[in-house]
Amino acid sequence: MGLLLHKDDKHPRELSLWEALKEGTKVVLGIESTAHTFGVGVASSDGRILANENRVYKPPKGGIHPREAAQHHARVAPETLRAGISRAGISLSELDGIAFSVGPGLGPCLRTGATIARTLALSLNKPLIAVNHSVAHIEIGRLLAGCRDPMVLYVAGGNTLVVTFSAGRYRVFGETLDIAAGNCLDAFGIKAGIGPMPMPELMAEKAKSFVQLPYTVKGMDVSFSGLLTAAFLKLKQGVALEDVCLGLTETVYSMLTEVTERAVAYTAKKEILVVGGLARSKRLREMLDTMARERGAEVYTIPDEYAGDNGAMIAWNGVLQLLSGMVVDVEDSRVKPRMRIDEVDVKWFG
Repeated sequence: MGLLLHKDDKHPRELSLWEALKEGTKVVLGIESTAHTFGVGVASSDGRILANENRVYKPPKGGIHPREAAQHHARVAPETLRAGISRAGISLSELDGIAFSVGPGLGPCLRTGATIARTLALSLNKPLIAVNHSVAHIEIGRLLAGCRDPMVLYVAGGNTLVVTFSAGRYRVFGETLDIAAGNCLDAFGIKAGIGPMPMPELMAEKAKSFVQLPYTVKGMDVSFSGLLTAAFLKLKQGVALEDVCLGLTETVYSMLTEVTERAVAYTAKKEILVVGGLARSKRLREMLDTMARERGAEVYTIPDEYAGDNGAMIAWNGVLQLLSGMVVDVEDSRVKPRMRIDEVDVKWFG
């Protein structure tokens, strides 16, 4: 557990967490439950992640089944909550707020997390904080990567966005017109029998030739559904799996790099932050690094533990919202499965 240095002492000493709390540090528990992950995180207003406990639903075959994932979340919730509080080294009564993912995400999964958060907030008489899942990915990225005002590429199984902060909100420069980049790669890997990411990328390293596949960039937006269909067609035609994987991954990453570069060129940003599960991709990072060098910019990523969905990001965004007075009443805390990132006021940015 991290410790805070007393800033007023001539000879700084380490404060225990309890001493830090008495000094005015706020601590928030966050619950993530948008899709396959049920996560519990604890974060403090001095920028420490005190706990990050996550349990992932893994379907026996195919993709995520929302109702089954929600049942998984309800089943693992007590254990995950206990682990998170234990890891943080505090009691529930010492929390200053309870945050949860309000959207976007899968309805049954979101409702499970929201119900648990409401129950905790009411029983403990603590503020309830509704967090936008996409904003939370960016904010924990800014915290841990150390960038201030980046162009953000958010790539995951359920989301693909190019955004940056402007006039009080994160503004969308480009997005997917159909399925997300992570969904495209995961779906291909699962149906091809090798498993989701990172398997398609690892298989691509064994390729002997490049397979040309549809490259669909429309202005600042991207489309992956036709690409996925074409990749499956190549497999049916007998093209080697490794070669199709190479064509698929290179095409997806090239499209993402192109739209990110256009946004960087337009805004003259010098920081590029990559968040979401696909931020773990070594090859995508290589492409972005090459592009960034040519633009005089730098690419920032965060530790793998925080790239995908996790409870800590909800907790940290909960801290930011609590300090900004952005709390909700229980009766106003309905989940929003289709919530957009540009609906959210970002009062703490600066």
